[in-house]
Amino acid sequence: MDKAKRENIIRQVKDERVRFIRLQFTDIFGQMKNITITASQLEKTLDNKMTIDGSSIEGFVRIEESDMRLFPDLDSFSLLPWHDDGIKVARLICDVHNHDGSPFAGDPRYVLKRAIKEAKDLGYTCNIGPELEFFLFYLDENGNPTTHTVDEAGYFDLAPLDRGETARQDICLALEDMGFEIEASHHELAGGQHEIDFKYAGALETADRIMTFKLAVKTLAQRHKLHATFMPKPIFGVAGSGMHVNISLNKNGENVFYDPNGRLELSKEAYSFIAGLLEHVRGMTAITNPLVNSYKRLVPGFEAPCYLSWSMSNRSVLIRVPAARGKNTRLELRSPDPSCNPYLALALCLRAGLDGIVRGLEPPAEIPENIFAMCPEKRKELNVKSLPASLEEAISYMQEDALVLDTLGEHVWTHYLRGKQKEWEEYSTRVSSWEVDKYLVMY
Repeated sequence: MDKAKRENIIRQVKDERVRFIRLQFTDIFGQMKNITITASQLEKTLDNKMTIDGSSIEGFVRIEESDMRLFPDLDSFSLLPWHDDGIKVARLICDVHNHDGSPFAGDPRYVLKRAIKEAKDLGYTCNIGPELEFFLFYLDENGNPTTHTVDEAGYFDLAPLDRGETARQDICLALEDMGFEIEASHHELAGGQHEIDFKYAGALETADRIMTFKLAVKTLAQRHKLHATFMPKPIFGVAGSGMHVNISLNKNGENVFYDPNGRLELSKEAYSFIAGLLEHVRGMTAITNPLVNSYKRLVPGFEAPCYLSWSMSNRSVLIRVPAARGKNTRLELRSPDPSCNPYLALALCLRAGLDGIVRGLEPPAEIPENIFAMCPEKRKELNVKSLPASLEEAISYMQEDALVLDTLGEHVWTHYLRGKQKEWEEYSTRVSSWEVDKYLVMY
């Protein structure tokens, strides 16, 4: 442990008169968990002596092996700026370890760390920039969330049409207080839909920031008497919420995706990374798009990708190559949505692309045309395959892809698969309001 960082945290807690510290970690389904300690327990926590009952966390361990330890990441220490009632609260993001101190195989953060190490062993570091969309909805008279949007504004509209602007500003300011570099915020396509973009970082830091971002958005929305949701498709007939993932690789301080002499100024590594993503994306989809509801976003007509394809500026494809070149050359995977577990999703993105590089894979030809406008015969002629159309189909592809199992590890793979199979079974047997409205009177 870095003694200087440790002492700095202890000093900051004392100087700022922090009363509580939230020890945060994430379960395999992407839900943030925490236990809260008082400042008096900080040094014990920094000595990695804080224990939790892992058997109470879905997908962790059995009751007879429940004692687990939290190892705080000292770089993650931050004050939580939305606690303005005079009691200061901080947080530390933690790794989950077994009681003997070894890393816990079911910790999603550990899964991502393994993928990052593989990249490092190959000489690469990875930068990732996510673009998360979300909706702001009104609450009803009992404080329960509705699906009534805050406004009817559209893409890039501003106040007074964009009535979520003030909430969005407060979210940006809070995130900047926590060390985020906010690059832009704006109203999205659908009424009540918003996007806030923050600067790229390393894969682990980005995953941590995604979890912090979602917590901040939900918390600050409540302050404005609104409900924020990262549900992929909360409203029928309008655009859903995605989480585009922008990826670049560096080696020896240089962006390896850029080649000034290459076709489209892209390197062989860039093309192989694209090919790796395309080869494994169907097996990854149960992770990157984890909900039954996710597949109601992945339909033609709303810019969400449905087909395995890539192109330069064409937003109907799965993988887009933004126009920036040089050190800003990157690939944008457009299928993930913000309900995913970012640690698992980013680990798979990285491993899939690296697999393409190691094996020297080549992608299919670029498709510059609007794929949504193509007839099925044309897509068949071009050998354009589809993403899974349901969680059930995605689960099937996940079971067939050995790289997904190797990336997640047997523990996470098994428990995640079991949970998603249960979710699909529950959905398949549940009678929906649509069915009642459609059939009850008619039959």
